[in-house]
Amino acid sequence: MGLALLIVILKTIALRTGDEHWSEASRFWVRIFAINFVMGVVTGIPMEFQFGTNWAEFSKSAGAVIGQTLAMEGVFAFFLESTFLGLLLFGEKRLGPRGHWLAALMVFLGAWISGYFIIATDAWMQHPVGHSITSEGKIVLQSFWALLGNPWALWQYAHNMIGALITACFVMAGLGAYYLLTGSHEAYGRTFVRVGVWVGVAATILQLYPTGDAQGRLVARHQPTALAAMEGLFRTEAGAPLVLIGQPDMERQKLDNPIVIPRMLSFLTYQRFMSEVKGLDAFPREDWPDNIPLLYYSYHVMVGLGTMFIAVMACAAWLLARGKLYKTRWMLWLLMLAIPFPYIANTAGWITAEVGRQPWLIYGIMRTEHGVSTNVSAGNALFTLIGFMGLYTVLAILFLFLVRREIEHGPGGTSGHAPPAPTG
Repeated sequence: MGLALLIVILKTIALRTGDEHWSEASRFWVRIFAINFVMGVVTGIPMEFQFGTNWAEFSKSAGAVIGQTLAMEGVFAFFLESTFLGLLLFGEKRLGPRGHWLAALMVFLGAWISGYFIIATDAWMQHPVGHSITSEGKIVLQSFWALLGNPWALWQYAHNMIGALITACFVMAGLGAYYLLTGSHEAYGRTFVRVGVWVGVAATILQLYPTGDAQGRLVARHQPTALAAMEGLFRTEAGAPLVLIGQPDMERQKLDNPIVIPRMLSFLTYQRFMSEVKGLDAFPREDWPDNIPLLYYSYHVMVGLGTMFIAVMACAAWLLARGKLYKTRWMLWLLMLAIPFPYIANTAGWITAEVGRQPWLIYGIMRTEHGVSTNVSAGNALFTLIGFMGLYTVLAILFLFLVRREIEHGPGGTSGHAPPAPTG
């Protein structure tokens, strides 16, 4: 999803300048996008089938709500994205420069609209709004606009999409750094580094503020048990500290070896240094998240990597502004080696969101244990999980092979000699 926006940026510059260099750069990333898109379809569709196979009771109760957004994602956004992706891949000569730019824009809109419908579905499970519950226990949608305008969805969507954009920026800048370090496709390497770093430095800051800050406030207001577990706060405190490092000890209900910033959690949560922040002791034990250590570590991995991303992109942008980045090998190595970490951060963020919601499947309405398919045994679920893991391992190998082949081929042919990129 983040790459779709970067492709629009490359296509826009190509359209405005008429420079074939930018057009070829966009074609290269469209091919990478297409490989990711195909893998996303293959891995994403089975996830929706799980609503019926593994979560039948949840689907029976909440299908009238979540079915709205999931259906709209498939009917509107997915078909929009896939149709125009075909035109983007195979229709450049027939469409012309403006038509091809429009196809890129439609792919971007389709991907980002698709993301919103999916996020709105998850956000309703995090913070259910616009519904009523019948006497039979079924959840009925009362306001479609309340569902789409859920404040949780708005901030979660912004935070998620910027996370996707950060991933794309690191991939683009890291691949550009690889080309510069190896001396192949250097003109395109400079272009990829420049675009990835300039967009990336803005995205990493926006990920922290306002989107990350606003998402944290929503968690504090609506899921205080999740906040306490994320921060390892076992006891309610006025002037609660922000934990940088520590290991939760569940038996003694304390953090081992903590490194903290005094009173900072209270300030970040309520804008007052001596505000009281509720710890896990303020809530019934049965309402605690199921796996507090996993939630705690996932949250801190996400935040720690997000902080690292700001530092890396800010340093790269400073060197780029001074005209030194392309020759600063240690920074190029850092950009290249950083490619996997946004994937880790995004995964840790989703673990934080979903484990933090536990033990609720729909927060405050349905517990996870009540939403499962009663006729599907744990053994059957494990068997299909292992099967999908094997299939996805094969697909992952195929994905890496195809992406590696595109990287070796590179933009502008296989020779590695391309006209120099504009310096402006």
